[in-house]
Amino acid sequence: MVVSVLEEMRIKDLGVIDDAVVELSTGFTAVTGETGAGKTMVVTSLGLLLGGRADPALVRVGAKSAVVEGRVVLPPGAPAARRAAEAGAELDDGALLIGRTVSAEGRSRAFLGGRSVPVGLLAELGSELVAVHGQMDQQGLLRPARQREALDRYAGPAVAEPVAAYRKAYGELRAVSEQLAELTERARERAQEADLLRFGLDEIAAAEPRPGEDEELAAEAERLRHAEDLATAAAAAHGALAGDPADPEGVDAATLIAGAHQALEAVRSHDPVLAALADRLGEVSILVPDVAGELAGYADGLDADPLRLAAVEERRATLGQLTRKYGEDIGAVLAWSEEAAVRLAELEGDDDRIGELTARRDALRSELSGLAEALTDAREEAAARFSEAVTAELAQLAMPHARVEVDLRRHEAAAGEDTIEHRGRAVVFGPHGADEIELLLAPHPGSQPRPISKGASGGELSRVMLAVEVVFAGAAPVPTYLFDEVDAGVGGKAAVEIGRRLAKLADSAQVVVVTHLPQVAAFADRHLVVEKTHDGSVTRSGVQSVHGEGRVRELSRMLAGQEDSQLARAHAEELLATAARRER
Repeated sequence: MVVSVLEEMRIKDLGVIDDAVVELSTGFTAVTGETGAGKTMVVTSLGLLLGGRADPALVRVGAKSAVVEGRVVLPPGAPAARRAAEAGAELDDGALLIGRTVSAEGRSRAFLGGRSVPVGLLAELGSELVAVHGQMDQQGLLRPARQREALDRYAGPAVAEPVAAYRKAYGELRAVSEQLAELTERARERAQEADLLRFGLDEIAAAEPRPGEDEELAAEAERLRHAEDLATAAAAAHGALAGDPADPEGVDAATLIAGAHQALEAVRSHDPVLAALADRLGEVSILVPDVAGELAGYADGLDADPLRLAAVEERRATLGQLTRKYGEDIGAVLAWSEEAAVRLAELEGDDDRIGELTARRDALRSELSGLAEALTDAREEAAARFSEAVTAELAQLAMPHARVEVDLRRHEAAAGEDTIEHRGRAVVFGPHGADEIELLLAPHPGSQPRPISKGASGGELSRVMLAVEVVFAGAAPVPTYLFDEVDAGVGGKAAVEIGRRLAKLADSAQVVVVTHLPQVAAFADRHLVVEKTHDGSVTRSGVQSVHGEGRVRELSRMLAGQEDSQLARAHAEELLATAARRER
């Protein structure tokens, strides 16, 4: 079967590395070198290619930016190839080129197949291509949450499907519970708001205001307050226009205009100008009597009743109380009334809403209880297989009597904690179910299983993590595994067995190991040595592939710190011979 292979990485101006090319291959590759030579920069570089956090402190002193480039060969139809193509990336003869730059100022850019892409896309692809494990991952394995993730990952669809159903119901329950809590906690505020709205609506309804009524009453009050002045002015104007009946000899505007009009009419045929003026006077002679008639009607209809004025002012006062509270005029008051009626209907419907939400919450709790039990059942079945498989791997890693167990337990709730029913008990639950999961290790016959955070030494923890990863490789493999000194705290026979186990893992995947142990490096199919120059940097020629005599010398250095020690050379040759005889 053709799998993805990380073929090459170029590292420039990263940490102590000036410019180096790391050529990898299928199978098992070991990376060794003196302390401080930059071995871990291989891991750091790959982390950047996989979308890891860009730290400007990693940029080599004096350089403007660090550059990491990788070449990954992908088989046709690989999911990573399809996802890269969707992002516009192009393959180079079946290989995907990945790049990442980090500036000294902290800016970072990512490239995929010749295209600039978001860093998050590299992380997405990286999860399908490479599994990176280092000493920090060992510490992560101590956390129960990480252990739960490990078990769920191992179980595959058998747990993934009930987890998905559970989390969907859990999310809905949280949303319903939040709505219900908000409604019940604000019950007093809502009641007070409803009372205020009812009072306002009742007050407006009692007044029965009409649109524009306030403006009409203001105009009427103004007329009533000045009725006598208005009547006197209207009478005087009427007399000036139409004459005073009590003074038959008096001259009025209508008579004078009529005389002027007659004078011009007599001579209009002699001059067009006077003819036009005559026409205009004719219009005026018609308009003046009309205005005089309206003035007479206005005066006759003018009401100076003080009782009516009092009634108008009283009504205006009533409407003024409404505009002071609910709007700047009666139009705004009526608009507030409409909005208040809608809001009151919402508030009065909250009690029904509370009942509906309570019923839905209880139904979701019941549904969640069933899903949590199904999830527990699936995890218990997976836990038995997982424990057996990891225990069998530990036997291959020089821990023949060790036993790993998976402790699945539930916690009964304290007062006030949210619970669901689970196998007849009220238990605490969360977004991942009601199970608390912890890996237990019994390293010796007769010893009681204890949490690996308390019962495992550094070397034992390294082997437990490697055993877990080997088990994962059989359940959900990835194309490439990178281990950064996962053998810390291990030596002797255990180191040999770790090397043997890594070599077996390399039968089905690409394995790259940064190690300080010659027992592990001896089992590698390809051995890379990182060497510093006299000025402390690592150049392009500083990452060498060693074999034959060169490999014996490197293993001797790792064994005794002396490349030419005869005892160390003999031991190195023995290690290589042992590795060559391994059953693959």
